[in-house]
Amino acid sequence: MITWKSSKVVESMSHPGVELVVARMTFGRRLELMRRIRDLATRVEFFEAGRTEQGSMEASVLAAEMDRLYLTWGLQGVRGLELDDGPATVEGLIDRGPEELIVEALALVRAECGLSENERKN
Repeated sequence: MITWKSSKVVESMSHPGVELVVARMTFGRRLELMRRIRDLATRVEFFEAGRTEQGSMEASVLAAEMDRLYLTWGLQGVRGLELDDGPATVEGLIDRGPEELIVEALALVRAECGLSENERKN
């Protein structure tokens, strides 16, 4: 008998003692993610193609929104971290947590999605 775990726990490299609970990729989750990012990704490409300062700023904002979407989709929990005298939640980490931990969590989620190095940069 095989046991499948729909998430994995990863010890933070940037904050020892903190664990990040990352959702594992499944067919259904991939479909859900693709549906959620489809419109944002199209808009990012549009604004990047314009090569204006305003378009570049808009593309940056949309890319950050995509990063937030990846985090809320793929990060299921944070263990071993308190934010403002309470246990950290995913939303709390995004809104008030240390940026290096957010960057680390985002890299874990994107790696679980199987994105290429070039796709991870965008």
